[in-house]
Amino acid sequence: MDLPVMPPVEPMLAKSAAKVPVGDYLYEPKWDGFRCIVFRDGDEVVLGSRGGKDLDRYFPELVASLKEALPERCVVDGEIVVVQNGRLEFDRLSDRIHPAASRIRLLAEQTPASFIGFDLLALGDRDLTAAPFSERRAALLEAVRAHAHVHVTRATDDAMQAGTWFERFEGAGLDGVVAKPARSPYTPGDRTMVKVKHERTADVVVAGYRHHKTGPIVGSLMLGLYGDDGVLNYVGGASAFTMARRKELIDELAPHLLAEGESHPWVDAAEGDEAHRRPGTLHRWNAGKDVSFVPLRPELVCEVRYDQLQGDRFRHNGRFVRWRPDREPESCRYDQLDVPADYDLKDVLG
Repeated sequence: MDLPVMPPVEPMLAKSAAKVPVGDYLYEPKWDGFRCIVFRDGDEVVLGSRGGKDLDRYFPELVASLKEALPERCVVDGEIVVVQNGRLEFDRLSDRIHPAASRIRLLAEQTPASFIGFDLLALGDRDLTAAPFSERRAALLEAVRAHAHVHVTRATDDAMQAGTWFERFEGAGLDGVVAKPARSPYTPGDRTMVKVKHERTADVVVAGYRHHKTGPIVGSLMLGLYGDDGVLNYVGGASAFTMARRKELIDELAPHLLAEGESHPWVDAAEGDEAHRRPGTLHRWNAGKDVSFVPLRPELVCEVRYDQLQGDRFRHNGRFVRWRPDREPESCRYDQLDVPADYDLKDVLG
């Protein structure tokens, strides 16, 4: 491979903001997938992850799609996604990181991945990283051929339009809006862009905690919500605490420790119960990791901030806001959550 921009390249990053900024920006939907920089030199295609690792073996069908849609020699920044029933499905994307090639081939047929391009770093012998983003985007639009699994993201220079996208596109599985300075060069590793993500609050049951890696202090709270059937489901954790606060939490939670012989909805869950979410399972993401937890009687309620749901769990860890002694645990149900209206991903792609 011989390109004017060679792997690995650290992608340009974004800093968070509470609202869509106004100014000389181009705005794009924020895609929820695997960040990927594609390097193509003829028949050679490298899919570089954000951390610089090759993703090629996990997405063989995407390599073939990119050869059909991209120019012979180019470097394109974008996102790998999996689309099901008109929306992004991050869990189906995560399924691909699997050691068995046969499993990957099967998933490639059942749930083929797509690539959403949003920046052009090189074309032919030209290094475009110093060019303004508006020029790089215009070149990208001309370079990519129409393809069922390769797209160029929509963009607008209208902040009001971006605000509309922020509200509407979440129903298709997107998690916000990105604002990119129109005149900015490509800046690997720098937080030059601005991202605006959804954030909401929910009252949840604290039914356990995990120890911190440094010792017997609280690492993360284990959060639950009740389903319509009255069963407490594990929905994620809250872990953004100072070291001093982690120590304080040990004492605060001590009166709620599960006593010997007491039942617990997660500890006593029936084998093979796949209808309800439970913590502590081992899978390829945490193989070899201690996933045990300290069970608490499910009687404490706290308020957390979260960005979005992925199925029946929080997509990312929640952020502790406050204790809610005024709330009964049984009132912490899924029906309190703000569920975005469905929106077909085809409309996002334009």
